[in-house]
Amino acid sequence: MGTAAREKTKMRTAVDTADAVRFENAAAQVGGRTIWSDVNISVPYGQFVAVLGPNGVGKSTLIKSVLGLVALSAGSVTVLGRPAGQAGREIGYLPQRRNFDSSLRVRGIDVVSLGADGERWGVPLPFAGRYLPSRRAARERVREVIDLVGASAYAERPIGQVSGGEQQRLLIAQALVRRPRLLVLDEPLDSLDLPSQSAVAALISRICREQNVTVMLVAHDVNPILPYLDCVAYIGRGGAVCGTPDSVIQSQTLTSLYRTPIEVLKASDGRLVVVGEPEAPARHHDRHEDEQA
Repeated sequence: MGTAAREKTKMRTAVDTADAVRFENAAAQVGGRTIWSDVNISVPYGQFVAVLGPNGVGKSTLIKSVLGLVALSAGSVTVLGRPAGQAGREIGYLPQRRNFDSSLRVRGIDVVSLGADGERWGVPLPFAGRYLPSRRAARERVREVIDLVGASAYAERPIGQVSGGEQQRLLIAQALVRRPRLLVLDEPLDSLDLPSQSAVAALISRICREQNVTVMLVAHDVNPILPYLDCVAYIGRGGAVCGTPDSVIQSQTLTSLYRTPIEVLKASDGRLVVVGEPEAPARHHDRHEDEQA
């Protein structure tokens, strides 16, 4: 192996062994108001990480900063070894869910196909540009990801005539078309019934493990995804804590984060219940809590 090839291999190895996402002393402002500050979060490659926190703390702002859509007011964020905004083609993004009108005749497979050229259904991404080298390759990849998410049985049906859980599987397939190394999901379980939440959570976990895709998922309710998580990034007003679910979602850690008494209880079925103020991640009410943040 020549010197240039060895250096290239060394550089690739260095990037691949670093964190997929890293915030260091980060702060964000929207409209002159500080949303959060002193945030230090590390997301290792290949892990399934949940971004949690009560309403209005800036979870969506955090996701937008990963995508390069929101500039930090302090500190830094690196994504796949590069500054945020420079790794777009390697990121699969699923924004907050929108309901499709039942009269919409666009097929599920056509919605998935939009992921091949950097577009998303109704949501243009900050990074466009065709990823797949030919239409044939694009068609083959679309079929591949539809099979991967288990949506082959209804992919030819109009997107407005399949269930919420089936729509979400198709949208996840759309985000996977370009073979991302990082999958960013903003409240993918919102508005789904409990069986669909569990099924989609299990699907995302399987994709993370089998496809070696790092996953960052914003959630209101931690319980459907709790069995699958490697790490939790819990955002509070002004800061964040990051670690394993057991180390973060516990009374002492959350009390320290919010500087107010918080108690974490475990129900007989293993579900977590957080008691105290502010409102806890086990149940939130406003799905658009920080869309404006």
